[in-house]
Amino acid sequence: MVFAENIQKAYGDVAVLKGIDLLIQKSEVVSIVGASGAGKSTLLHILGTLDKVDTGRVRIGDTDIHTLTGNKLAEFRNQKIGFVFQFHNLLPEFTVLENVCLPAYLARKSKIDAQKKATELLEFLGLKDRLTHLPAQLSGGEQQRTAVARALINKPEVIFADEPSGNLDTHNAQELHQLFFSLRKEFGQTFVIVTHNPLLADMSDRKIVLEKGKIISE
Repeated sequence: MVFAENIQKAYGDVAVLKGIDLLIQKSEVVSIVGASGAGKSTLLHILGTLDKVDTGRVRIGDTDIHTLTGNKLAEFRNQKIGFVFQFHNLLPEFTVLENVCLPAYLARKSKIDAQKKATELLEFLGLKDRLTHLPAQLSGGEQQRTAVARALINKPEVIFADEPSGNLDTHNAQELHQLFFSLRKEFGQTFVIVTHNPLLADMSDRKIVLEKGKIISE
């Protein structure tokens, strides 16, 4: 599903990733852990096509990412990848339903189909009574579940999550962690999660430990 070979990345004179080789299977839930500065988020952003490698290559499914540029890369990202971040990045002037529909609109899906799918996802995530609410009217946990629904709207093959429970209290963090496994069971998605949360890391099918830009165990 996700294959990385000899991933190297530096910012100026600072080498952040120093030759990462990685294979993540379809429907795996994989956590990436390590101390601050180990390169976790950089690796996630490269795997998720948000950043480019200096050396090496990344493949998602049958697609070599380095062969895509411009609109083709944006289209691939929109249709094949979902993102969940620590800060939900919901548009404050849009309702819950409208926020979730946005990636579907960008994929040129009809408004009727997008809203139908978004409503189904939001109901599955326990938000059927929040469709017309604005983000400011939601709890932190509800905002994050809205972000998860948005990530799922185009039925992506893989979800990349960067500290998804970092802004949540213990109860909501535990609910979010359980949600990822429910979604994997229901929809078959692959999850790659950067986290400092030891509970989530230990729940994962596999835990990849980074140290100073290298994988030291998995």
